[in-house]
Amino acid sequence: MFVGITNTPKDYAWGSPSAIAELLGRRPSGGPEAELWLGAHPLAPSRIVDPGTAGNFETLDAFIAADPARALGPDRTSDTLPFLLKVLAADQPLSIQAHPSPEQAREGFARENAAGVPLDAGHRMYKDEGAKPELVYALSDTFEALAGFRDLSFTRVLLLELRTYASVGGDQRDADLLQALADKLNGTPDAALRRVLEFAFEGGDEARATMDAVIRAAGRAPSSTSYAREYATLHELAELHPGDPGILVALLMNRVSLPQGQALYLPSGNIHAYLRGLAIEIMAASDNVLRGGLTGKHVDTAELQKVVRFEPVPAPLLRAEGGRTGVEVYRPDVPDFLLVRIAVGAAGAEHGYQLAGEPAEQVPLPGPGILLALGGTVTVNGRASGTQLRPGEAAFVTPDEGELEIAGDGIVFLATVNR
Repeated sequence: MFVGITNTPKDYAWGSPSAIAELLGRRPSGGPEAELWLGAHPLAPSRIVDPGTAGNFETLDAFIAADPARALGPDRTSDTLPFLLKVLAADQPLSIQAHPSPEQAREGFARENAAGVPLDAGHRMYKDEGAKPELVYALSDTFEALAGFRDLSFTRVLLLELRTYASVGGDQRDADLLQALADKLNGTPDAALRRVLEFAFEGGDEARATMDAVIRAAGRAPSSTSYAREYATLHELAELHPGDPGILVALLMNRVSLPQGQALYLPSGNIHAYLRGLAIEIMAASDNVLRGGLTGKHVDTAELQKVVRFEPVPAPLLRAEGGRTGVEVYRPDVPDFLLVRIAVGAAGAEHGYQLAGEPAEQVPLPGPGILLALGGTVTVNGRASGTQLRPGEAAFVTPDEGELEIAGDGIVFLATVNR
């Protein structure tokens, strides 16, 4: 069964006023449009386009709850949709954040329940018992992000370079502060990263002076430096969030420019912040976010440090599985979700994607799915029924449709479970 779904974009202040509307062929709302949620999350479930075709249910969560065996399949692990698909458009940086593991989420949820913290309280951190690993796929020319702690040797080199700029500028006090910060990175990576985060988050006079020294020295850097992108990011963050300790944390993180058509996978505990761009995002259907700065929302740096993995990692790129020209599968290491991009017809070439090798593509459906069409009109047929999706239209598909045949002229993203 195919059920047409839609939703209203979230109007978070960091959102783009036009990117989502242009992508989906809609009229802009006139305000920021940050995230379009496609799924059954109770905070913003998708609306059913024609309730008469879906048992008169108006929202996807109600449709699923009425008959989870049909909607999610007999081999489901729960009676709720395990993933959430989003279109994300950032014009300004999001908060520095991380998400808990399943065990941490269960403990935190029970702890806040026992403390009597209302689920809708602004300072509530654990809204459910779930982990929230996530994957982001770049639709814009680049999608800019901070993702994971970089190798400490590179951060030491960066700080040495900044110290040189401070010294040349005659700021010996700044040079000494930058050297002291570099010294804090000595020792094991785990201990060094914990030491610097504690230093940044405790917000003392020395931490604030060090942050100012970083910004001043970065301002003296020539455009030819290999760290120009990192320095520009620090300046942008300082202008948007002056004095925020997250600026020092950003100094430790991989600065990623994700090209169109590539993906990042952020597992539990990965510290990250999206900076700018348009993307498809898929995640486990949780709302557990621990924030450490660069936001007006509730920040709890102590709780963030409980869930962060204090280990340097490369930029967490996720490569597509090899296969047919028109089908790319992005498969993380969790069962909650995977993302498939399918290109059919000439529209794929017009939008910067490869053409499919055949006029139609066959794509297995291992469980419930959500389809989003971009760039052209496509026809999707399953074992029992079919649907047509114009650009910007989406549909929920039940697992009894089995393998999907997708034809037409466009791009389709399929979110489904990872089995």
